[in-house]
Amino acid sequence: MGEVVGAGILAHVPTIMLPLATRLEINQGKEISLVPGLEKLRKEVFETLDYDTVVVLDSHWYTTVEFVVSAQDRRSGLFTSEELPRGMCRIPYDWMGDPELAKAIAARGEANGTWITANEDHYLPLYYATVNLWKFLGDGLPDKRWISMSVAQTGDTEDFLRAGRALGQAIRDTDRKVLLLASGALSHTFWPLRELRSHEASDPSNIFTPEAYAADLERIAWFESGDHAQVLATMPDYMQYRPESKFAHYLMMIAAMGESDVVAPGRLFSEYENSIGTGQVHIWFDRPAAGWAEVGVSA
Repeated sequence: MGEVVGAGILAHVPTIMLPLATRLEINQGKEISLVPGLEKLRKEVFETLDYDTVVVLDSHWYTTVEFVVSAQDRRSGLFTSEELPRGMCRIPYDWMGDPELAKAIAARGEANGTWITANEDHYLPLYYATVNLWKFLGDGLPDKRWISMSVAQTGDTEDFLRAGRALGQAIRDTDRKVLLLASGALSHTFWPLRELRSHEASDPSNIFTPEAYAADLERIAWFESGDHAQVLATMPDYMQYRPESKFAHYLMMIAAMGESDVVAPGRLFSEYENSIGTGQVHIWFDRPAAGWAEVGVSA
């Protein structure tokens, strides 16, 4: 039986791909904590845990009539971001895929009241919410498989939970040991173009509103205490602060692990930081010895 052996909410912001000198220039001479946080996460988790496949819940990959899972046997090439080619240009990538798991996820969509397809087209685009994290956490670990799952932009909280349930079932029904990466931000409103260069520094005083700042900190506290039930119960309130992709990346992750029954506390691998108005943080959830949830689900 397969299992989720670890999971995290991870920031993928373009800033982490900039040269150190540029990062220091836009952050008042200080390093952003997101970069050393990913380096520490790699050393403590990705280079030590026993796992087969990484599933990235990609908050930048928007699909419309269904969720899609990448099912290629291998993905390789050069990546240039359409959003910010100045900072993410010709990044080499090369990783094994996991067609069996991708197809297993898709096969469980209908039973969970949603639509999921697996796509093995080698020309299928990919996005920096996957590539940036692979560059820090997967590059140089060639025996690990990586796949990505899209966000259905027409979906809501219930749709994302249904997709996550299908993901969790597929993992348990296969022999895979999986790491889940909810790749995305917390609150997610950018400063307008003419103002944003005054808000590039990572200090959270640059978050778009004090209310969004407070809402993010409240949820980080719940994550640290393992109170996922409270996070889920207050999703309607949180939506007013526009979490990235309607927080689909987190919702799919937590549904795969057991939803409100999950009590795993989070470990911060970075400070809570600003990125031109948005709330960014790395939080990692280690699998408790007794399983992710109080009742109902155990790996």
